[in-house]
Amino acid sequence: MTSEPDNLVLELLRQMRNDVTEFRTEVRDSLHRVEIRLGVLEQGIAGILALSASDRDELTGLKRRVERIERRLELTD
Repeated sequence: MTSEPDNLVLELLRQMRNDVTEFRTEVRDSLHRVEIRLGVLEQGIAGILALSASDRDELTGLKRRVERIERRLELTD
């Protein structure tokens, strides 16, 4: 009679171990997917920042050209 409760406890512990192992696998897989998506977002943001810097440089160049044209045409105050 005493072996039945022991077996029951052991069986429950095995099931709990299996559940924890399965849960860890699911969490690890989910974390991996999140890391991949985060990497994609970082690359996207880096691309946007690079374009922004390029646009800022181009805008600065256009501003200088307009100022030079205004000076040549004596349109400045």
